[in-house]
Amino acid sequence: MNIKKIGLTALAGSLVASSAFAGEMSVAGGASINVEHINGGAADTGKAWSMGNQLTFSGSGELDNGMTVALSFILDQGDDATDGIAKAPFDSHSVTVSSDALGSLKFSGEGGSSATSALDTTAAGDIWDAYDIASTVHPTGIGGGSNSMLYTLPALMDGLSLNASFNPSGTSTESAMGYSATYTGVEGLSISYGSGDGTTANTSADAMKASYAYGPVTVAYSSYEYDADGSTSDDDTTAYKVSYTVSDEISLSYGTETITRPTKEDVETSRISASYTAGGMTITATMDEIENMDGSTTATQDRERWALGASFAF
Repeated sequence: MNIKKIGLTALAGSLVASSAFAGEMSVAGGASINVEHINGGAADTGKAWSMGNQLTFSGSGELDNGMTVALSFILDQGDDATDGIAKAPFDSHSVTVSSDALGSLKFSGEGGSSATSALDTTAAGDIWDAYDIASTVHPTGIGGGSNSMLYTLPALMDGLSLNASFNPSGTSTESAMGYSATYTGVEGLSISYGSGDGTTANTSADAMKASYAYGPVTVAYSSYEYDADGSTSDDDTTAYKVSYTVSDEISLSYGTETITRPTKEDVETSRISASYTAGGMTITATMDEIENMDGSTTATQDRERWALGASFAF
């Protein structure tokens, strides 16, 4: 009797069974090369080069009861670097359980979105983020983050999507809930509205986004309002963007953002961008500027930036 062969056959069978039970994970990433330069104030420090450094691992499978379970996590160089080996270099990770009848429930161990924060990216694409030095520029986010839950209701009517989110209470934080709705039932039109509480007492936010595409032109608008009762920490962010598709290969856009805070000057940003795609390669060029970056009229808080990027699909 060939004991070695039997043993190897049994081992192979157990490995196949284990693999089928565990499911399969796929890896996605992007190849890109980027360069940017910021002028103005003390920021004229030369050109910064970078490349794509993020991988997304994801997989899903259907259970015997008909439900689908999906897992996703991101490997991102430098993420949470100051946290030592506890988190770095892992970024957003989540588990989603869904079915046609029950909708979907997404639990995010890190990097989750609330029903409100899922809409807080501005219509212009968060131009402020290019200048977010020492976290002085950004609008105040709310909800989501670690150990958050986002529930998407099953389809109630064509073109309507409803979401609800929940953040459990933690150390020195309160539980928070949020709601949002998106309607895409008219060709070319998308309208979204969300509202929710923050995990800090007496904080809340409302977000609204709308876009309409007609032929080669798309017009977009967004408004995000953060409110902290009894303080001067409120901020409102309003943005516009107009995009024009010249051809299948070339597109142009212009966008603006204004961040308003009590007792401070408005932070104003604008951006012109162009992209060219051919044979799996996309080249993007942007020129943007910011005024009153820290909410003051100090001359060094007005800056300009240009950037070039090349990404490759294969």
